[in-house]
Amino acid sequence: MKPVPKLVQSGVGKGTVLNSWKAVWVVLSDDGVEFYKKKTDHSPKGMIPLKGATLISPCQDFGKRTMVFKITTEKKQDHFFQASHVEEREFWVKDIKRAITCIQGGKKFARKSTRRSIRLPETVNLTELYTLMKDQDDGVRELKLEQDNRVFNHCFTGATVVEWLISKGKARNRPEALMLATGLLNEGFLQPAGDMSKGAESAEQTAFLDHTNALYYFADSGFFCEGYSSDEDVLLKEEFRGNIIKQGCLLKQGHRRKNWKVRKFILRDDPAYMHYYDPTKGDDPLGSIHLRGSVVTAVEYVPDAKKYDIDGNLFEIITSDETHYFLQAATAEERKEWIKAVQAVSKGGK
Repeated sequence: MKPVPKLVQSGVGKGTVLNSWKAVWVVLSDDGVEFYKKKTDHSPKGMIPLKGATLISPCQDFGKRTMVFKITTEKKQDHFFQASHVEEREFWVKDIKRAITCIQGGKKFARKSTRRSIRLPETVNLTELYTLMKDQDDGVRELKLEQDNRVFNHCFTGATVVEWLISKGKARNRPEALMLATGLLNEGFLQPAGDMSKGAESAEQTAFLDHTNALYYFADSGFFCEGYSSDEDVLLKEEFRGNIIKQGCLLKQGHRRKNWKVRKFILRDDPAYMHYYDPTKGDDPLGSIHLRGSVVTAVEYVPDAKKYDIDGNLFEIITSDETHYFLQAATAEERKEWIKAVQAVSKGGK
């Protein structure tokens, strides 16, 4: 999920409608959770008020479904949402809990209040600072670190961030650097990894820890955590090790029945792969597209597609072994972004 330093945090979530699971677009406002059929819709299909609501995560009401959390309204109505991965669920749970706490205290929930609460100067541009931190040559170095029988990939320590901010002249001392790092964390640019950094979370604000055992990662990096198998081989395949370049939901045409279904796509580089998932089920991908040497273009026509299934914004990926994939974005701008990202990865990734 990309950092969203705005009043409203948006993302793709899942809800239950008449006991059936459907992929929906979810927006957290200052007093409720709104859900839309599509990202481009102007009015929500419904809204869940957060005043007097409670949140349970993880929710164990569905045996085979993981990543589920439950919101129970003041009128005792249950609403279930399922994220696509652990980090996404934790982002949503953390911000929804903050919103509930703010409403209970008579305050208005707003993510931009982080700046005021930690007294960041108005001249500080967190977006620019985040870009500098991610510079491959001069930024904060992403490492593979071991802790508590787990391996954390593409992460760094809290102490490293503080020292980098001082060394680059962004802060005069450790307290100033800690204040900037806290701002980056609470605005979603940095995310906690590991028990120590996650233990510093609270309803109002998450504390950044200046410690060598506190682990963090960039929100749009290729971070993943793995355990050890019995023979200490890592659990993830090579194709999952690339940095995450882009992720989101698209419509994909099936190869057999030629029908269209919502799929969550994650684009990685080095190696260049695009994995797709059923957004209402677990973490295992339904398939992958090896993008090395592939061609991607915008198209206006799809063979074997029924006319009423097509809303426009189509594009096609042809792999090096001449397998054709037809995809549909929600908007023309989104299609343009996906094409640009896939083209870059197909040329540069292995």
